[in-house]
Amino acid sequence: MARAPDAAPRVGFVSLGCPKALVDSEQILTRLRAEGYATSKTYRDADLVIVNTCGFIDDAVAESLDAIGEALEENGRVIVTGCLGAKNGVVRKIHPSVLAVTGPHDLDGVMRAVHAALPKPHDPYTDLVPPQGIRLTPKHFAYLKISEGCNHRCTFCIIPSMRGDLVSRPVGEVMQEAENLVKAGVKELLVISQDTSAYGVDVKYRTGFWNGRPLKTRMTELVRALGEFGVWVRLHYVYPYPHVDDVIPLMAEGRVLPYLDVPFQHASARILKLMKRPASAEDNLARIRAWRAACPEITIRSTFIAGFPGETEAEFEELLEFLEEAQLDRVGCFAYSPVEGAKANALPDPVPEELRQERRARFMQVQAGISARRLQAKVGRRLQVLVDANGKGGAVARSSADAPEIDGVVRVRDGQRLKPGDFAQVVVEAADEHDLFARLAA
Repeated sequence: MARAPDAAPRVGFVSLGCPKALVDSEQILTRLRAEGYATSKTYRDADLVIVNTCGFIDDAVAESLDAIGEALEENGRVIVTGCLGAKNGVVRKIHPSVLAVTGPHDLDGVMRAVHAALPKPHDPYTDLVPPQGIRLTPKHFAYLKISEGCNHRCTFCIIPSMRGDLVSRPVGEVMQEAENLVKAGVKELLVISQDTSAYGVDVKYRTGFWNGRPLKTRMTELVRALGEFGVWVRLHYVYPYPHVDDVIPLMAEGRVLPYLDVPFQHASARILKLMKRPASAEDNLARIRAWRAACPEITIRSTFIAGFPGETEAEFEELLEFLEEAQLDRVGCFAYSPVEGAKANALPDPVPEELRQERRARFMQVQAGISARRLQAKVGRRLQVLVDANGKGGAVARSSADAPEIDGVVRVRDGQRLKPGDFAQVVVEAADEHDLFARLAA
């Protein structure tokens, strides 16, 4: 059925990639709604479609190109944004008929393309949006991006070439967004960036203001202030710099969640040097011990790369030894992917694909045992959980140790009456390698 001539123009949206790209999508949708555009859940009902892409590893590039192709086939009018758009010529080489291509974090560029293809409506009543903007996450949690870009030049990564150097958001702006989210009912703020530990480095930690009070643009001060809202605050993408130690007491005091997402990437000093990563395995092990001494309840999540160019069997065994010593709670591992444009591709002695995959499988087998033992130790304990979903089989929730979508869950067998966004006290009855199984506490 054709829409009325005066109906608001509709934009379809496909969002791919990491949480940082998701925040970019939220900002684009917020601007669209503020300017009076409507959104469409189907290609058929959309006047055009925006595809926010990922361009990090080969599988992500393929997924993005497939999504663009599907949007073109189903709708025909497509604007492409995101990290894949920063790779010159890649999108138009495969899909020359797209309306426009912009890079990541380019809200103004996306809107210029939308205005050119679909003129902005002029009804002032449709310009109104809620203070927290448009969110793609459930109502009870939200990602809070505190900076863009990165000053590191890790040899396996091309993100700085797509997103640029570190640019920290003004601390007052970050705090205002967080306050708006909490007032709208958000129960968990997930702090994200390319390098959360480096927040404020680019502006020399200058003092900003929030609600009339001075506040330094620095991770420790920001985290302490976020802890005043009384909601869960979870820290992601934290490089293991020494000043991270200052945040651990805030976790021990209950101001923020005792959860730290630290991308260690490897344990071999030589491989870490080839990767151009900060710190060494010995420093990291010492720091992990210190963190646990200061906050015994801390959950440490990390990511690693197996099969990095030049990695020997002895260096991979060193990585496994680190894993056994560190006893990390949550771990992900990627087989090295030769991303186009990454300097690591030029390193000598590349590891064959089959061996990269085999090492990743061995790594995850070791971690599975560690994870199972650490989760088993929680059986019989009482935990606070945040409910994500419910149904006939009970509720699906998360504890302070579980970030959405990347970690495990707590399945509450008698939680049918709980609603998404509810907090509940549960007693853990069983565990496997990834999840906990619980009942409501009496």
